[in-house]
Amino acid sequence: MKNNITINDLLEIVKSYNPEEVEKVKKAYDYANYLHRGQMRQSGEPYITHPLAVAYTVAEMHADGDTVCAALLHDTLEDTNTTKEGIADQFNKDVANLVDGVTKISKMNFSSKQSQNMANTRKIITSLTNDVRIIIIKLADRLHNMNTLEFKSEFKQKENSMETMDIFVPLAYYIGAYRIKSELEDLSLRYLYPDKYKSIEEIKLKIEEDSKHCLQEMLQTIQGILNDKNIPNEIKVRTKNIYGIYKKLQEGNKISDIHDLLSLKIMVDDIANCYQTLGIIHSKYNPINEKFKDYICNPKTNMYRSLHTTVFGEDERLVQTQIRTFDMDKVASFGLTAYWDIEKGNARDVMQRDLKNKYQFFKSLVEINRMFVDNQEFVSQVKQELFSDKIYVYTTTGKIIELPKDSTIIDFAYRISSELGNTMVSATVNDKVVEPDYILHNKDRVRVITDIMSYGPREDWIDKVQTTKAKRKIKEFNDK
Repeated sequence: MKNNITINDLLEIVKSYNPEEVEKVKKAYDYANYLHRGQMRQSGEPYITHPLAVAYTVAEMHADGDTVCAALLHDTLEDTNTTKEGIADQFNKDVANLVDGVTKISKMNFSSKQSQNMANTRKIITSLTNDVRIIIIKLADRLHNMNTLEFKSEFKQKENSMETMDIFVPLAYYIGAYRIKSELEDLSLRYLYPDKYKSIEEIKLKIEEDSKHCLQEMLQTIQGILNDKNIPNEIKVRTKNIYGIYKKLQEGNKISDIHDLLSLKIMVDDIANCYQTLGIIHSKYNPINEKFKDYICNPKTNMYRSLHTTVFGEDERLVQTQIRTFDMDKVASFGLTAYWDIEKGNARDVMQRDLKNKYQFFKSLVEINRMFVDNQEFVSQVKQELFSDKIYVYTTTGKIIELPKDSTIIDFAYRISSELGNTMVSATVNDKVVEPDYILHNKDRVRVITDIMSYGPREDWIDKVQTTKAKRKIKEFNDK
């Protein structure tokens, strides 16, 4: 993250992709600067440096003018005497709604700090269903706060880091914002386990130094072949983030076991050239067959698309190559926010539409929000069903279904449709017949067997499912 961002830095970046919004952004800065006058951060810097940094982060994603303005004003309702109506008068309703969306609910409304925290966590998570831009501002806000955490007490550092890992990292993952997700993970690890962070950081730096020659050789070789074939391309070198390495080591792996420790990201102009590039790489470097993944044909549940193949590179090193189009790379780095670049003026509507129609977690979130009135129960269920370990299983047509760990065939059936759950009598998993309460595992292939004359879901199924939708549907059927 760029340090000491000035208003000129922000205006320059906005001007580069959205020149007609520069005046409005300048006006939002002047207004925020006036409202925060005299306020200081714990670092001793003027408070305005924080909203400037948040606005700069969303501008780096080429956010629309309203989002940049809301980022500049995101703390004004909480920390100054302005009102939502005042912001709407100065700018427009959209800016006012975005600022209101990121503002904490006043502690005046609660009897305890914990009740307030739970209500605010719910507000952050459910804002996705109204306007995903609220989450994007919150992620940028959290990123800057984590980057300046050294000025907080050790207790606050650990508390903020835990909350970041529990809430903000999963949210970044779900909207596909990998770049922010990786930064938040590394920053959290730095404060939660400083010694482990430092030792992995040193290992990572040594690996980068030792493998520099190998990766440059491969980069130049692949680029040379692509250029000779007139395939437009760009190639970047990447090392796994510190938290990613830490997680693999925690799972019992050795550094040498991590097949995607070193990566080459290869961007080309279209899908046909992605597959041609794959052929070129396999003809030059031997692949590890079981490490090949086609996320173009079968995208991840957060719409990440890319071809992954791990090959034996130069100097006997394992190198993962990720092959994708330029647009896929924007989505891979920024997730839904890439639409600001790809869809231009229509981005907000497309973001919201795709979130609703293509992202599996969205329906689960709506369901949990509908079922749980109590904020603490809502947050607990979201953490259990959406933010904890997941499994990915296949339908008979090859579609990937995302479910919480320990889900059963019953959860799977209701995830597909209520009718499938209500008429299910058994299933096959990897071609073996199993009972409906069979617990699924990663990469299982599932076929549900139904009978329209069946008695419907048994009452005791409710204790065998993980997902809110399955519980609700079983209860509804048995309450008839």
